[in-house]
Amino acid sequence: MKQLLAILIMAFAVSAHAVDNHAAADAAKETKKICVDVKKDGKEVKDPKTGKVKQSCKEVKQHKKLEGHEVPVKK
Repeated sequence: MKQLLAILIMAFAVSAHAVDNHAAADAAKETKKICVDVKKDGKEVKDPKTGKVKQSCKEVKQHKKLEGHEVPVKK
């Protein structure tokens, strides 16, 4: 009886873990990282250590385009 209960709990845990991983993968597909150069007084700001231009990055949602039907022309 204990073995049956342990097997059921393991099956539930594995299925719940698989659902969480799938949801995380879908969320990663829906976001996109956008980076923009930082400017001050119209000039690019450079990092003093590396000498590269500083960038401001954000994670934004990527929306899906919906397919629609053409609007009929009035006669």
